[in-house]
Amino acid sequence: MNLIGTWLTDRMDLQLHVYQLKILIRIVKKKYRDFRLQGVLDSTLNSKMYETVRNRLTLEEATASVREGGMQGISMKDSDEEDNDN
Repeated sequence: MNLIGTWLTDRMDLQLHVYQLKILIRIVKKKYRDFRLQGVLDSTLNSKMYETVRNRLTLEEATASVREGGMQGISMKDSDEEDNDN
């Protein structure tokens, strides 16, 4: 998560391409789910860096939805239903 956070920080003044955004959302959500299933405590998972990454991706998602007209079902929104179109 620190690597993704650093990468996003280095590109703070640039908007992400829709493809970059979709991939990063999938990576972050999968990482969070997988570690949670392994029993990692929420206090560890919800670190400052995770919150920073999550906020940035949520902001980028909103921008892309307005700019591109939608994200085709990929979202940072928490849900039990995950897209399995890998």
